[in-house]
Amino acid sequence: MATDVQPDPQYLIKMVETKMPFGKYKGRSLIDLPETYLVWFMGKGLPEGELGDMLRSVYEIKVNGLEYLFKPLKRKL
Repeated sequence: MATDVQPDPQYLIKMVETKMPFGKYKGRSLIDLPETYLVWFMGKGLPEGELGDMLRSVYEIKVNGLEYLFKPLKRKL
């Protein structure tokens, strides 16, 4: 039985506002990280906690072609 899953707008906004805190892309919004970097990070192992959860979410959104979810949020910020 399929359910209609709706993204949490507050969580999406948080991903738009959160900056990568370290590494090559330090200071870049999580949603603006290149997909190749996220794929690499998934293979290496994501950090624990909320940052890892958000990176995993951004990865899933990007690999499934759902970036359009961020467009209206980016315009508001």
